[in-house]
Amino acid sequence: MPALSFLPDTFDEYEDLKALLDEGARWFDTTSLATVEVRGRRFEVYMASVGSTDPRAPAVAFFGGVHGLERIGSRLVLEYLRSLISRLSWDDLLLQTLDSIRIYCCPIVNPGGMWASTRANPHGVDLMRNAPQNADARVPLLAGGQRVGAWLPWYRGRRGTPMEPEAAALLQMVETQLAARPLSFALDCHSGYGWGDSIWFPYARTRRQMPHLPEMYVLKSMFEHAHPHHGYTFEPQSHQYLLHGDLWDYAYDRTPAPNIFLPMTLELGSWLWIKKNPRQLFSRQGMFNPVMAHRTARVLRRHANLLDFLARAAFSSPRWLPQGDQREQMLQRALDHWYRPAPPR
Repeated sequence: MPALSFLPDTFDEYEDLKALLDEGARWFDTTSLATVEVRGRRFEVYMASVGSTDPRAPAVAFFGGVHGLERIGSRLVLEYLRSLISRLSWDDLLLQTLDSIRIYCCPIVNPGGMWASTRANPHGVDLMRNAPQNADARVPLLAGGQRVGAWLPWYRGRRGTPMEPEAAALLQMVETQLAARPLSFALDCHSGYGWGDSIWFPYARTRRQMPHLPEMYVLKSMFEHAHPHHGYTFEPQSHQYLLHGDLWDYAYDRTPAPNIFLPMTLELGSWLWIKKNPRQLFSRQGMFNPVMAHRTARVLRRHANLLDFLARAAFSSPRWLPQGDQREQMLQRALDHWYRPAPPR
C-alpha cells in the first residue's frame, strides 16, 4: 500500500474525465453513480451517456478502472469518449446511429483505488469478486476470491455484508439502463492477464454455457469477418479459471427474460509488455499498463475497432440476431466451437 498521506489530491485520468465531460456537456447526459471518500478526498463515479432516449432502444456500455491499477482500461474508454465528442459536431453517420441506440461510458468505476494505486477499492475489496454468488467448482487459491482479509489480494469482503458502493452502483446502472432493454452490451476493460488480448464472457462461476451462447457466437463471428486479424482470444472466462463473486455473471443472471444482455470483459495481456520491458516488473503501474508512450498509443489505436463494432452491432441488431431454426444452428456451432472437446481445466 502506498503512503497515502503523500498522494496528490487527484490523478490524471480523473481530471481528464472531468475535462471531457465539460467539453461534451452539450451532447452528453452525465450522472454520478456513487461518491467515494478516501483520506479526505472525494471522487465521483461518473457515467456519461448519449443517444436515443427510447427505453427500448439497444444500448452499449463501456467500463474501465474497476481495478485501480489497470489504468490502460480507463484510458481506452476515455479515448473512445474523446472520439465521440470530437465527431458529434460533424459525423452524420454517428448522429444517425445515435438516433437508434444509446451509448454509456463509465471510464473510472473505482476512482479511490486508482487514486491510491491499488487494485482494490479504498476498503480493500476487489470489486470484481464482490458479488454474493459462489463458483460451483474449485477456484484458484486467492485469485478466485477469498474472505480471509483485505491484507491479501482478491478480497471479496465479509460474508453477508452489503456490496461495496462502487459495485452496487454499477449493478444498479446495469439493471435500470441496460438489462431492462430488449438488447444491450457491456464491455469492461481490464489488463494484466496473459501474453495476448482476450474477450471473455459469462460464465466465470461455472463451466456451464450461458443461455445466450448463440447470440455471443454470432457476435464473435461477425467481428472476426469484419476484422480477421484482430488477434483476440474470444471465449467464456471459465475456459481460463473460475472465480467467486463476478459482477458480470451476477448482472447477467439477473437480466429478466426475454431481454438479451451480453456482458464482455476485454482483458489486455500485459505479460508481453513486461517481456519487452522487464524493468516494468519493478513498478506497480508497470505490471498492468504499458509504460512506453509509443506502446500506450499502439494499445489505444488497436482496440478502437472493437468499441466501434459493438456500437454498430447494436444499431444493426435486427439484421443479425438469430431467430428460430437459425438460432438452433448457431447454438450447435457455438457448442462445437467452445465446449467440444471439454474446455481446459
